[in-house]
Amino acid sequence: MRTMRGPTTFLTALVVTIALGLQPAAGQTAAPQSPLPDWAAVEQETLRHYQALLKFDTSDPPGNEKPAADYLASVLAAEGIPVEVFALEPNRPNVVARLRGSGKKRPVLIVGHTDVVNVDLKKWTHPPFSATRAEGYIYGRGSVDDKDNVAAALMTMLMLKRQQVPLDRDVIFLAEAGEEGSTRVGIQHVVGKHFATIDAEYCLAEGGNVSRVGGRVRFASTQTLEKIPRGIELTARGTAGHGSVPLRSNAVVHLANAVSKIAAWKPPVRLNDTTRTYFTRLAALSSPEEATRYRNLLSPDPTVVAAADEYLLEHEPRHASMLRTSISPNVIQGGYRINVIPSEAKATLDVRMHPDDDHVAFLEAVRALVDDPAVEVAWADRDVRPGSGDTSLTSDAFRAIEAAVTRHYDTVTLPTMSTGATDMAYLRARGIQCYGIGPAIDSEDGAKGFGAHSDQERLLEGELHRFVRFTYDVVADLARAR
Repeated sequence: MRTMRGPTTFLTALVVTIALGLQPAAGQTAAPQSPLPDWAAVEQETLRHYQALLKFDTSDPPGNEKPAADYLASVLAAEGIPVEVFALEPNRPNVVARLRGSGKKRPVLIVGHTDVVNVDLKKWTHPPFSATRAEGYIYGRGSVDDKDNVAAALMTMLMLKRQQVPLDRDVIFLAEAGEEGSTRVGIQHVVGKHFATIDAEYCLAEGGNVSRVGGRVRFASTQTLEKIPRGIELTARGTAGHGSVPLRSNAVVHLANAVSKIAAWKPPVRLNDTTRTYFTRLAALSSPEEATRYRNLLSPDPTVVAAADEYLLEHEPRHASMLRTSISPNVIQGGYRINVIPSEAKATLDVRMHPDDDHVAFLEAVRALVDDPAVEVAWADRDVRPGSGDTSLTSDAFRAIEAAVTRHYDTVTLPTMSTGATDMAYLRARGIQCYGIGPAIDSEDGAKGFGAHSDQERLLEGELHRFVRFTYDVVADLARAR
C-alpha cells in the first residue's frame, strides 16, 4: 500500500483501511464493516444505466426530461429507496431520492442534471442519442455533461442501499431538469419550493474533472467557486441619414469605439483562497518557466503580477479569466442596408463576474470607460445566478475528495473557480458547501471536437467506471457511520 501524506492523513488512512478490509490502527475507530461491492457486476450495471440515460433525447431546448426522470425513479423505487418527484412543468420533472442515516451529521447531496444541450444531427458521426460504444469510448450527447454524474450518483445510491452501509448522514440524490438554460423548472423550482427535501451540509455535482494529457493523469480539478454570469447591453444612438454623407453621429461608429475600449480594458486581478491555492498547486506540477509565471501571480509586486497576467491573456486565456471579472463582446447588431446610416446599433457583452466584485460598481466602471453620451450602458436581460457563498478548502468534504483523488488517480487536487456557471450557485447561496467533480477527460479531446457541447461528445468506458468508484468512496467516506 502506497504511503499517503498531507492534511488528509487520518481520513485517507481510514478510507483505505475500510476499503481494503484492514484493521484500523490503535486509537482509530472503524465503521461497521459491509461486504465490498462486486465491482465487475457494478460496471455492467453502470454501463446499462448510463447507455439507457444517453438514449433519451432530453435536449434543452425544448426540454423533455420526463423519460430520463421516470427511468431513474423506477430504478430507485425498485430498490426500496424513497423517491419524490417535483415538476413545475409536466414534462420537466426533478427526482429526489433519500437514504436515511442516523442524523448525527447533516446530509450530503449528490446532483446531476438530466437535460442536455441540443444537437446538429448532420455533424455527428455516431448518432447523438445512440450511446454507441467504439474504440473504448461511449459516444452520445450528455456523455460528459452531465449523464456521467447522473449515472455515478445513481450507482452510489444503489450500492449504499444494497451494501446496507450504516450512515451518520442522510444521502440525497437530486436528478434535476433545466440546467442547460431553463433553471426555473429545475434548480430554482426545487430550491424555491422544496428546499427542505435537499437541504444538506455538502453537495457534490458537476464542475470538476480529472485532466489527462497524452493518456496520463496530470491533476484533478474540484470546483469550489464559480463566476456569476451577467450581460451588458450597449445601445448607441445617432442621426439616420444617407450613406453617401458620413456623419460623426453615426451610431455604428460610436458603438464600435465603445466596444473597442471595453475589449482593451483589463479589469483588476483578484485572487481568493480557491485561485491562490489553484495556482500554487499548479506551479508545483509545471515546468520551471511555467511555475515561475504562476507563482508571480501571487507576488505583492503589481508589476510582476501584470507581466504574468499579460502572458496568460495571450497564451492561457482560461487562466486569465480566473483572475478577474471578464467581458467578451459577442453580439453586434446595427444597420439594415448599405446606403442607410442607422439611428441605432447594439452590442451584447458576456460578463462573468468575479464573486468578490460589486456588480453595481462594475457597471459604473464600464460607463466611465465608454465615456460617451451617445452610448447607453445597461444590464442585459439574462438568467443571473445568485452570488456564490464560500466553499471551504479545509472541510470534511474537501478532505474526502482529496483522499479519493489520491487513491483512484494518484494525483493532486486543484480547487478551481469555474469561469462558466453551474446550478451549485443556487445551493451555495442557501449555505450548502458545494464541490464540482467529474471523470477523467483527455485534455486533447476538446480541440478534437469530443468535449462537452461538441459534435462528438464522448467518455472512455474505463474512466466512467473509475469515476463511479471515486464518487462512491467520497460519499461513503462522508456519510458512513463512524
